Amino acid sequence: MSGYIAVINAGSSSIKFALCEPKADVEIQYRGQIEGIGVNPRLTVRNAQGEAISTKTWPVVGFDHGAAAQEILHAGARLAAGSVVGVGHRVVHGGLSYGVPVRLDQTVLAALSRLIPLAPLHQPHNLSVIKTIFQAAPHLPQVACFDTAFHRTQPPVAQAFALPRDISEAGIRRYGFHGLSYEYLSGQMRALYPEMARGRVIMAHLGNGASLCAMRNGRSMASTMGFTAADGLMMGTRCGALDPGVILHLITEHHMDAAGLEDLIYRKSGLLGVSGLSSDMRTLRASPEPAAQEAIALFVYRIIREIGSLVAALDGLDALVFAGGIGENDAATRADVVQGCRWTGMVLDAGLNSAGKGRISSDQSPVTICVIPTDEERLIAQHTKDVLALGSH
Repeated sequence: MSGYIAVINAGSSSIKFALCEPKADVEIQYRGQIEGIGVNPRLTVRNAQGEAISTKTWPVVGFDHGAAAQEILHAGARLAAGSVVGVGHRVVHGGLSYGVPVRLDQTVLAALSRLIPLAPLHQPHNLSVIKTIFQAAPHLPQVACFDTAFHRTQPPVAQAFALPRDISEAGIRRYGFHGLSYEYLSGQMRALYPEMARGRVIMAHLGNGASLCAMRNGRSMASTMGFTAADGLMMGTRCGALDPGVILHLITEHHMDAAGLEDLIYRKSGLLGVSGLSSDMRTLRASPEPAAQEAIALFVYRIIREIGSLVAALDGLDALVFAGGIGENDAATRADVVQGCRWTGMVLDAGLNSAGKGRISSDQSPVTICVIPTDEERLIAQHTKDVLALGSH
């Protein structure tokens, strides 16, 4: 079957999309992003060479994720001359029922809607786009790919909380997230560094959302994210791991309700909350404000602490891999993290770190350090191709 696969990756204030040809190895022909949804919505589309071929802006009023999805459908139809044959989506939470990519229908959509309380920052936007496409193009097949699925290989002890058994059996457990990124990175490790991929690897997906994943033989063994995507590392606007006693204190002494706590944990904390300035690492690096430097220091400290816990879970470490917007582009963060983990023996090559591609460790380092760009859209396209059996004839 000829035609394009459209990939949609909906976040809280932006939607990334791509058009891919479903060949043996999917080829991305166009990438685009609508960012600033709710603030200053704007579209940029780039071709396979990374050249901007289309830009557009809209007034804020009335432009939500549903409207953005409509615009993406129009852009996709123009670029693909109408020949989109399937749509693949990143869906953050698959719960206990969905451990592999699945074709979407109303039954699946209803089940995923019930998981919204577990991922309030992402799941509603993921599903809003899916619903818009069902309404606009009901015969166009759609596939959901889940951020939680990759971590289903973790041993039971790594998924458990120390809670009464009836609560755990109701689905309260550590799910882990960023799974599509980690699955792609695991595949890249096998292709680029096959021997290392079979060992003990910590992946650091560092961006506005941030987490670590401990892998052995390319499979998830432990993750810093847990029941929700707010756990673990400090992030752009999320606080990361927090003593549950703090939540109780805020309820009893500061009279915060559930909505206020959700806003605090997901949207007002992290780099933004600590710095009082921005959630963007580039802005904080350029700022002379002490609070900006304190935010960076805390971000790095939390990564170092969590790497230590994952080294223990793996019983050693063979490789550390950086990915994500900060992990791939901020050499200073990589250097600070490696310096804080010098007890592992890892040694950075300053010149290679500045270049920021491939292996960046010294030849004398017993732990290999790498930068591998992640590409969730390419992986989603491959899963969509496989589920819908596209391009197989």
